[in-house]
Amino acid sequence: MKKDKKASVSALKKVLSYVKSYRVLLFFSIALSVLTAALSLYVPILAGNAVDCIVGAGQVDFAEMGRILTKIGIVVLITAAGQWIMNIINNKITYNVVRDVRSEAFDKISRLPVGYLDSHPTGDIVSRVISDADQFADGLLMGFTQLFTGIVTIIGTLVFMLTINYKIALLVIVLTPLSLFVAKFIAEHTYSMFRLQSETKGEQTAFTDEMIGNLKVVQAYSHEDEAAEVFGEINERLEKCSLKAIFYSSLTNPCTRFINNLVYAAVGLAGAFAAISTAGTAVPFTVGQLSCFLSYANQYTKPFNEISGVITELQNALACAARVFELIEEKPRIPDADDARVLDDAKGNVSFDNVSFSYVSDKKLIEGFTLDVKQGSRIAVVGPTGCGKTTLINLIMRFYDVRSGSISIDGTDIRSMTRKSLRSNIGMVLQETWLKSGTIRDNITMGKPDATDEEIIAAAKEAHAYGFIRRLPEGLDTVIGEDGGSLSQGQKQLLCITRVMLCRPPMLILDEATSSIDTRTEIKIQKAFERLMEGRTSFIVAHRLSTIREADVILVMKNGNIIEKGDHDTLLKQNGFYAELYNSQFAVS
Repeated sequence: MKKDKKASVSALKKVLSYVKSYRVLLFFSIALSVLTAALSLYVPILAGNAVDCIVGAGQVDFAEMGRILTKIGIVVLITAAGQWIMNIINNKITYNVVRDVRSEAFDKISRLPVGYLDSHPTGDIVSRVISDADQFADGLLMGFTQLFTGIVTIIGTLVFMLTINYKIALLVIVLTPLSLFVAKFIAEHTYSMFRLQSETKGEQTAFTDEMIGNLKVVQAYSHEDEAAEVFGEINERLEKCSLKAIFYSSLTNPCTRFINNLVYAAVGLAGAFAAISTAGTAVPFTVGQLSCFLSYANQYTKPFNEISGVITELQNALACAARVFELIEEKPRIPDADDARVLDDAKGNVSFDNVSFSYVSDKKLIEGFTLDVKQGSRIAVVGPTGCGKTTLINLIMRFYDVRSGSISIDGTDIRSMTRKSLRSNIGMVLQETWLKSGTIRDNITMGKPDATDEEIIAAAKEAHAYGFIRRLPEGLDTVIGEDGGSLSQGQKQLLCITRVMLCRPPMLILDEATSSIDTRTEIKIQKAFERLMEGRTSFIVAHRLSTIREADVILVMKNGNIIEKGDHDTLLKQNGFYAELYNSQFAVS
């Protein structure tokens, strides 16, 4: 309980730190809440005076009634206008704050280490930035709209009641705290439940994202029923924690209303006795004053009911906000050094000096890896699954940093150069394609936004992609959906290859770059790659060994170490592990 309370207070402090940026708007919001609350409190006085005009001695004073009703009309109109402007300001504050939080969270995602993204479900991260931020916005808006006005109304009604009849006012003050105790008790129990609800929603989003992203595999292995069972189990847990949270939060309104009604009844009884006992005295407690007092008692207790509802909603909002702040406060990747060098026109001399790396500290992967790659060399990396081939690529690109040793380009440690300049000098084509929503042109020019149509078309022709691009409805301006939309896997891969062909970086990384392309097109692409790789340092990760016969050096990896090294013919003559791999792919009877 103490931990939840501490987390809630911590989240609230962080929210307020964002609100500080809009302190001017906040000032106007508070000023308007004071104005509208004061005007709302003035209406019962006018209404009480009107009642006294009716029930007083003699005939009804219609002239005075008219003046009072006119005043009430003017006050109500000004109050309505003030509340309308206050709501606009509160909306602006709320959505500016949420926008800032969302922007910072999204920016943080781009600065998180790849290890964090690999170890956390994508759906959960998306849920924090979208769903949790929405819940946070709703609670914050409700808080701004009702909390300020409620507090001002409580203070204002208290002052007015004390001036009318301090004895009855003291009765109200004594009974009202019961409402606060009830609200506090419920709020303490709801934070942990709303937090569990948010976490379960994140788990549900992550599972849904995983199933939709791999629906073909799910259907191919007839895994629909099992997936539905898992989804049902998550749904049941979400139902249980949501019902608990809703049950406790829904207690707030009826409990506080019951106490508020007790206060109202007590005021009515005490006021009636006061009116009877003071009748005919020098300072009578009139029926109009009783009417006014009852109205104030209702207005005084109503904000407690609203504030208790706000507190409950804020518990949900703060629980969601805490999850977003957890993401924002995650330890970012090691930033570029202040004196980091910008790598311009890399020649392509790459050196691995006693490099060691593992994803998990107690599970070794790459140990004491040393290699010198000369400019323009073609280095092929082969080996069984899990031997460290892709890890080697991740280290060159600085998606991960080495645990010990160093990787240098042209004699400079890659950790002492900016990541952006390092990656801009390396063209990368992976087995897994990635295309964004947008036009074909947008996807091809991702690495070179200022490319001309002539350059794009030349690169597309070189990658053998222009044939299918030309047949699309709008050519280069054809809009494709997320991850390529209706394009085939091979067409997506050709666009990724075109992207690299356009940039022509000094170094290349090809990780099974032609795995999704038919054999005939692959032969053409390999010829295009041959031209592209001329004079460029190239790292080729391959499972199909037929694609690496022309490599200058083939590195055979096993358990993170180089066990064999040489060109294709030399390794075959050694009749070692490489020869075994090669012959297993091209065995003939």
